[in-house]
Amino acid sequence: MEKRLIDVGAAIVGAGVFMLTPTASAAEVKVMASPAFREAYLELVPEFERASQHQVVTSWVGTADIMQRMKAGERVDLVIVSAHSLDELIRLGAIVPGSRVDLAKSGVGVAVRAGAARPDISSGDALRRALLAAKSIAYSSGPSGVYLAGLFQRWGIADQLQPKIRQTPPGVAVGGVIARGEAEIGFQQVSELLPVAGIDFLGPLPPDIQQITVFSGGIHPSAKEPDATRALLRFLTSPAAAPIIRKKGMEPG
Repeated sequence: MEKRLIDVGAAIVGAGVFMLTPTASAAEVKVMASPAFREAYLELVPEFERASQHQVVTSWVGTADIMQRMKAGERVDLVIVSAHSLDELIRLGAIVPGSRVDLAKSGVGVAVRAGAARPDISSGDALRRALLAAKSIAYSSGPSGVYLAGLFQRWGIADQLQPKIRQTPPGVAVGGVIARGEAEIGFQQVSELLPVAGIDFLGPLPPDIQQITVFSGGIHPSAKEPDATRALLRFLTSPAAAPIIRKKGMEPG
């Protein structure tokens, strides 16, 4: 493990991700981030802190709450959220134009409670039949939930499904709802389902209906530590970060 950390750090420094000098002062970088990027981030950031001597303080917040808090004027150094939402914040002046960095791409996944019957999700038509037969369905309030609500409308089954749908509040994991048996089948970003105990991950949505969301980082106009924030973004997009991002169910941005 120690050798791997040394190798990762060496690769990052070798790639020119950030420059450290003996006179560099340590900074505290405040981040507000979508839970979709949490698993990869939690493995990567400690390595950044060790190599840079900066400290990263992170609040994990659902997309709807990120948007509300940023529009209300909350200040952080870095915001990590879907690219679509980040672009809206740029238009509103809540993120510095030109600071957007794409970090990872994520697809929507499907899960049932551990040991439960595994419905056919091999195609859009098969999933549609499974949902009509299901007793209860859960999806998030984030980008995956917004997409699914639109998909059900396009399929013409939204009214039939509505009585059995549970939409989790911002920041609440769908996997936990499934694990507790509060819904029969659930949908969320693959990266958010994979680490949840008590569920069986069935796989991503079939290719004919999959939706890929890009998660991006952007710098707040009032960031107290813009240089350290840019160093963190370079770290998260370095070649050394890519295998960890993939391991956590996403693709590098």
